[in-house]
Amino acid sequence: MTANELRKKYIDFFVSKGHAHISGASLIPENDPTVLFTTAGMHPLVPYILGQEHPAGNMLTDYQKCIRTGDIDSVGDSHHLTFFEMLGNWSLGAYFKKEAISWSYEFMTKELGLDPDSISVTVFAGDDEVPADEESASIWQSLGIPRERIYFLPREDNWWGPAGETGPCGPDTEMFIDTGKPKCGLDCRPGCHCGKYIEIWNDVLMQYRKNADGTFVEMERKCIDTGMGLERTTAMLEGKKSVYETELFTPLIQAVGKLSGYTYLSDEKKDNSVRIICDHIKASVFIMGDVRGMAPSNVGQGYILRRLIRRAVRHGRNLGIEGGFLSGLAEVVIGMYRDFYPELSERRDFVIENLNAEEAKFSEALSKGEKEFDKVITGMLRGSSRTIGGRVAFKLYDTYGFPIELTMELAAERGFDVDVKGFEEAFQKHQEVSRAGAEQQFKGGLADNSEMTTALHTATHLMHQALCDVLGGYVKQLGSNITAERLRFDFNHDRPVTPEELKKIEDIVNTQIQRDLPVTCDVMSLEEAHQKGAFAQFDAKYGEQVKVYSIGDYSKEVCGGPHVEHTGTMGHFRIVKEQSSSAGVRRIKAVLEK
Repeated sequence: MTANELRKKYIDFFVSKGHAHISGASLIPENDPTVLFTTAGMHPLVPYILGQEHPAGNMLTDYQKCIRTGDIDSVGDSHHLTFFEMLGNWSLGAYFKKEAISWSYEFMTKELGLDPDSISVTVFAGDDEVPADEESASIWQSLGIPRERIYFLPREDNWWGPAGETGPCGPDTEMFIDTGKPKCGLDCRPGCHCGKYIEIWNDVLMQYRKNADGTFVEMERKCIDTGMGLERTTAMLEGKKSVYETELFTPLIQAVGKLSGYTYLSDEKKDNSVRIICDHIKASVFIMGDVRGMAPSNVGQGYILRRLIRRAVRHGRNLGIEGGFLSGLAEVVIGMYRDFYPELSERRDFVIENLNAEEAKFSEALSKGEKEFDKVITGMLRGSSRTIGGRVAFKLYDTYGFPIELTMELAAERGFDVDVKGFEEAFQKHQEVSRAGAEQQFKGGLADNSEMTTALHTATHLMHQALCDVLGGYVKQLGSNITAERLRFDFNHDRPVTPEELKKIEDIVNTQIQRDLPVTCDVMSLEEAHQKGAFAQFDAKYGEQVKVYSIGDYSKEVCGGPHVEHTGTMGHFRIVKEQSSSAGVRRIKAVLEK
């Protein structure tokens, strides 16, 4: 079964069970400063899990593009991915464990044709705070899974949430396929990394709410969040050992082979480079080709994008590829995915332009790195040591993109060694700091709906309309990020906004705030929203229901919220900075002063 067939089969199955097929969200979360990218199918649905009403109803299904950055430096083996797709279905209080588990089992055995005897599952074992999930275990048994293939595992394995310090959370039940390999030891079980068990699906059963005092109470409105990884499931269904052996990667691997003259699966070190190039170019194309996509930069999502592109270029050099080559691979990615993600074709020129520019910048950075390396050697020649320190080697890597192998090669040519162990320690420390930061971002909560962020979110709607009034109706929102202190708004414009224009924009927004306009919400199809003149910053499916927020008679926009009830409570709007974000994109930062 191909990936395209799996996508369709999954959606059709859950639509037949009464779910509404909704569009996946942007890879760049809107107005969410707590996480860089959309990391899972449930991520964009958190406000609805927390209680907001979804315009499509309380039973939903979709396929969602995702980026996870915690393991970028692990990509290169046969299973790690930066970009992946997640198939999911959700219940927002409509059904719970019995339906979710039964439908999971039905899809696996009847739709995918998996042997019931190959399926093992895990459930929450319970602890001092929450009892074991015997209910899920009983449901699995009623479907034919024997008790010996139902594994009770602790909180670190079978528990989700809450997203912040408090909120919805609960046990999960995971499904694994037994590959038939012998157990690696007496404690081998689903979740073991030996390759005997392949995880295929996860049903999160949001049964509890964690309170500020640390206690867990049962929720009246229980929710279901499920996730099936498209790439991993495709590999399993096709009998492949690795996701890189499926049609989701083979066109890219073949393209890299033509560029390099290298035949994949001939040498493990070079295979590593091939996988890194394929994963990173795919992730880069999806980041830049997103409806809120951005160019490489030194901060936030742009910095992650820069790392991905430069790592791909380095590994291209490892394979002997000369000159710029990523734009050709980007064309392959766009061709593979454009039917499901048409935004990639629409933003093709932006993607190609920025890839070419970043490759050129990186070549320049490598030249500067070589000069820096020569300075290091010149300085060391004055002393007696002939070993380049680990921290120096790491600086060359982190600042100039020098892989440790290149530093070692250049050092050897000059009769020097490199403190590889010291480099690895510095690298490990850097990873730990980065990972801790990423975890803290996610831990901070997926949606800060405080009074100030709600007001700032509403202000972005007013400013968007004001930008159109002052600069022209072609202005579109290309990105937004809101904290409790300020709003940041990216939009298309090919020159700096003049001080006079900024003053007009400020005055217009403040006038609308002073009018104390009511903010209302209506649910309608995307087509109706367009007909009524509403801004829409994303592409929904034909006929899909969306929320349209109107701010009096001034602004109308498709959005998920949150918003103030009337503008008079917002305070005084002030633009604090206007600058370039990337070619053809301007950025405004603004505040509300009470």
